[in-house]
Amino acid sequence: MATTKPPVPKRMADDSSYDVDPGKGWVLFAGVMIAVVGILNLLAGIAAIDGAQFYVHDVKFVFADLKTFGWFMTILGALQLVASFLIFRNSDLGRWAGILFAGLNMITLFFFLPAYPFGSIMLFFVDVIVVWGLLMYGGSDRRSLQG
Repeated sequence: MATTKPPVPKRMADDSSYDVDPGKGWVLFAGVMIAVVGILNLLAGIAAIDGAQFYVHDVKFVFADLKTFGWFMTILGALQLVASFLIFRNSDLGRWAGILFAGLNMITLFFFLPAYPFGSIMLFFVDVIVVWGLLMYGGSDRRSLQG
């Protein structure tokens, strides 16, 4: 009985169709999460500076008044937006800034754990995923991961 060879699959004409970026989704997720947090912090800061009805008036803050808190949140939100832009540009500075912001947010969530246990734990794990994605696939050396 004669055996026939299975047909050999044909390659596409150019090798660019085989260009695979293994961490693209992880970096995209991390950048989007940092951008969302940055936008929320920016809006919260602007609302605090403006004295919007969103915040309770005549509240004594431990470290500063409402306007100082607002400026801090506005600057933090702007820095987070810059970090997300740099993450999308495959910058090492953006990678480490994103890891720093997500790490600080993880620590901050422990203060909210007694009041919002489920939400704090969920956001903590989102930050873990962001840090993991940026550590594994972020930065300028992503292309070296291709086999």
